[in-house]
Amino acid sequence: MFKSLFKKTKVEHDPFIIMPLEGELLPIENVPDPVFSQKIMGDGFAIQPVNNTIISPVDGEIISVFPTKHAVTLKDQVGHEILIHVGLETVNLKGEGFISFVKDGQKVKKGQKLLEADFASIKNKVPSIVTPVVFTNLKENEKILINEQGIKIV
Repeated sequence: MFKSLFKKTKVEHDPFIIMPLEGELLPIENVPDPVFSQKIMGDGFAIQPVNNTIISPVDGEIISVFPTKHAVTLKDQVGHEILIHVGLETVNLKGEGFISFVKDGQKVKKGQKLLEADFASIKNKVPSIVTPVVFTNLKENEKILINEQGIKIV
């Protein structure tokens, strides 16, 4: 009788990744920086932003918020690490134009606000505000699939 009350239920992992920023979805190869376009850090995609709010693309945990707040790394529920790098060469701004709403080690939910970037104030100070989203630890047999259903790792 009591066994059924305490049965473990398996929590399903949602394989879909939401876009962490509103804007135009771009192939990672189109990022005007070879570190990203040549997939040196990993496969992914990029976004030409149309708003200032960066949200979590997955349920997971914050691994690192860079001290300059221009980038954040997360780990999803199955261990995929995701780097969201807001703009190019934005590290040189030393935090100017960025606000962080999370901290290292914090658990986050898909859609939760992570950062804000004042693109209007920084766009003329950096080469590009294109925002790469990179999966830094994909296995050899894993790849990013982007189609009309969404973005997921297969």
